[in-house]
Amino acid sequence: QALSEIEGMGGRGSNLQEMRVRPLAKRRVDMHSFCNPSGFQRSPYLSARGNFATIFQGSTEEGYKAYHADKYDEDKNPNGIINFGTSENKLCFDLMSRRLTQADMNLMDPSLLQYPDWKGHLFLREEVARFLTYYCKAPAPLKAENVIVLNGCGSLFSALATVLCDPGEAVLIATPFYGGITQSVFLYGNVKLVYVYLDSKITGTSTRPFQLTVEKLEKALQDARAEGVTVRALILLNPQNPLGDIYSLSELRDYLEFAKRHELHVIVDEIYMLSVFDESATFHSVLGMDRLPDPQRTHVMWGITKDFAVSGIRFGTLYTENQDVANAVASLCYFHGVSGPVQHKVAQLLRDRDWINQVYLRANHARLKAAHTYVTDELKTLGVPFLNRNAGFFVWMDFRKYLKTGTFEEELLLWKRFLDNKVLLSCGKAFECSEPGWFRIIFADKTHRLQLGMQRIRKVLEEREQEILAEEKEQPCQSDQDGKADSTDEVIFVSRHQDSTCASSSSLGDLIGLLQQQMRSSDWLQKNTAEQFA
Repeated sequence: QALSEIEGMGGRGSNLQEMRVRPLAKRRVDMHSFCNPSGFQRSPYLSARGNFATIFQGSTEEGYKAYHADKYDEDKNPNGIINFGTSENKLCFDLMSRRLTQADMNLMDPSLLQYPDWKGHLFLREEVARFLTYYCKAPAPLKAENVIVLNGCGSLFSALATVLCDPGEAVLIATPFYGGITQSVFLYGNVKLVYVYLDSKITGTSTRPFQLTVEKLEKALQDARAEGVTVRALILLNPQNPLGDIYSLSELRDYLEFAKRHELHVIVDEIYMLSVFDESATFHSVLGMDRLPDPQRTHVMWGITKDFAVSGIRFGTLYTENQDVANAVASLCYFHGVSGPVQHKVAQLLRDRDWINQVYLRANHARLKAAHTYVTDELKTLGVPFLNRNAGFFVWMDFRKYLKTGTFEEELLLWKRFLDNKVLLSCGKAFECSEPGWFRIIFADKTHRLQLGMQRIRKVLEEREQEILAEEKEQPCQSDQDGKADSTDEVIFVSRHQDSTCASSSSLGDLIGLLQQQMRSSDWLQKNTAEQFA
């Protein structure tokens, strides 16, 4: 259905330059946001679907290709691109390489060289069940029969979308969100995403920026239904990528109750559950809840890619009590299987509870916290607002003051400028953020790359700031946007203070906001602490 709306893509169609893409679910899914048809010529060797897959990319894929063509290397390519865009943990290769090469990992049993149960070898599914029971704090032991193993969570999203939705139907998801999900659910299953737009303003029942509420879910669902879109499921990311939010138990319960009322499946992605690096933050797994509102429609995903810093080992697991869903997904495991030797290694890793708790998690959390502190301290020095969270590998940054007109086109130009200066970031549009100017930075990297990358970021921002100042001198009475963040602690939003040449007076709130912004961007309070005075 979606492909039929794209003209001229088959072997008999016209040039893609003449392609016209109509929105799928009006105002909800914009095909241009993840297609890049500019300069692309239709291939006569491909079907319409094949041509479409070729152009199905945005800034994320463009930057990823550029990075792989010009990777930074301290010795071989010091002027190469530093990758702060791909969500990988590069802090624990030493620990993981040692553990994965120990003697117990190197079994080559005949059974590992033969076709397995498509759900995964039983020994691995039993180990996954025990692992999730322990780390998700499940109230009762989880069962191996409810575990399915695939080669990564991307494959799980694709398989679940295919078995839960018919072509042209949709899944609800809050923005901003990890953009790879769009490809996972659409390319194979032709399933659309309906966006629940979150923004930075704290209004209504919201208590923090970009907060997901049941009211917002209800509105997005009703709007989609009014447009004739059938919504079958809700996707929750917890911890959330790119925000770093961790949902409370009450929030999770509210979301699941909402889904039950509307008979929606809930796909919960908990891939960063062990990457909560500060003791002040507590992660709650859906599998740890005393009672699930609708267990037959609740499906939980996890994998070792993020939490164990091995994104090159493709392993993801699904836990679902619904055997119809489990069997349907298992039928697709033929295309997304994990090799026998890798299944053995993963099982050995997951059962080594002492090493995980006493060695790996302690070191990983300490390294993540130190890297996060370094990057956020740099952002504070630059006066860049951000969401201060304690989960995942990323910081959600507010670069809106570096956009003169506040458009996504300008955001993309700033993203390309970073790339030209050899640092890869992710812009907000890649996550379908509703506000131009937000960027995600990955901080789970070694110190020398963090230092050099932040230097390159600083250079771009300072140059951009000077350009905007010069433009404002030429047009002194153009007021800037309202509602920009001024706090690097919890991102508090106030109206931006207007230039005195444009406004004879300003409100007390504007003045206080300006003072707060100046205080937080200054290092005076950091240098002159109460302890130093004492």
